[in-house]
Amino acid sequence: MKVLFDEDVPAKLARSLSRHEIHTVVTMQWGGIKNGALLQLIEREGFDVFLTGDKNMENQQQLEGRPFGVLIMSAINWPVVRPHIHKISAAIDEARPGTLKTIDCGVFIARLKRDSE
Repeated sequence: MKVLFDEDVPAKLARSLSRHEIHTVVTMQWGGIKNGALLQLIEREGFDVFLTGDKNMENQQQLEGRPFGVLIMSAINWPVVRPHIHKISAAIDEARPGTLKTIDCGVFIARLKRDSE
């Protein structure tokens, strides 16, 4: 599968998905491109899956019916995501064109800094 990681997806995840052809928005030099234009580029370049952590994208863009699958990660913080690599890999394997799915890969909870830190 030809997969595009959005800017917010941890790059370290790519090492664990070696069965797939992974590209990132940054390596494609698409950083800063707005979502509508980005989706058109994804179509044009023939990606099978778009992986993002942008939970608002679902409400801002028409994602269903596209010629690629869209996967939205519930978290993008690497220590939170790392234990869920198997779920992410399975979701990529199962992704189909025109579909949208949220992957439950944990939730990031910010720690409060103590005054002594």
